[in-house]
Amino acid sequence: MPSPHFPRTDRSPRPASALATAAAGTALFVVLLALVATEWPPLMALDRAVADSLHRHAVGEPGLVRANRVLTDWLWDPWTMRALAAAAAIVLWWRGARLLALWVAAATLLGSLLQQGLKAAVDRERPRWPDPVDTAHFSAFPSGHAMTAVVSCGLLLWLLRLYGAGPALWAGAVAVAVVSMTGVAATRVYLGVHWLTDVVGGALLGVAVVALTAAGYAWSLPRQAPGPGV
Repeated sequence: MPSPHFPRTDRSPRPASALATAAAGTALFVVLLALVATEWPPLMALDRAVADSLHRHAVGEPGLVRANRVLTDWLWDPWTMRALAAAAAIVLWWRGARLLALWVAAATLLGSLLQQGLKAAVDRERPRWPDPVDTAHFSAFPSGHAMTAVVSCGLLLWLLRLYGAGPALWAGAVAVAVVSMTGVAATRVYLGVHWLTDVVGGALLGVAVVALTAAGYAWSLPRQAPGPGV
């Protein structure tokens, strides 16, 4: 029976598979970054078409705009998401799983630093409208809301997996995470403060951070010595 203080290490993703996921997410992000930085016309046209269509709808639906603003500014705000991850790290530390707590805290910090650094480096302009329904500051790519949601939800799902969450809890947590991650991305594009590729880029980078964290934690665990006769 697993200890109530420490996760079941057999539930942790294998370092190789976690690294492969991190590499795939990073590679896709780098490709998208290159296309955004060079303003590849087909991708820019897609961004503009999606943004124009959603903005026309948003202008005529003030009630839906208010609902989206509540979701993005409160329920799925990056600080709300970071608070959830911080609370998880504090609980882990208090329960004695201090190495795991440090990895969760480091991943949350890394996600924040990466998004801010990349925003400054890419310096992509946000969509501009003569009749905006919402406003946002700083550069557009990658979306901080989308990336923070993926990092925070991904870390929490990983922790539930490590601690052997039952089928009902796992299914419910996955459903909430999927709704949150897709919902926050959708609200940012619907409110006209991000391009579609901004939220896709943020999600890809978030997946890479979570997978890299899982691999790093697995490799940082003490290795068990082989038993007699091995």
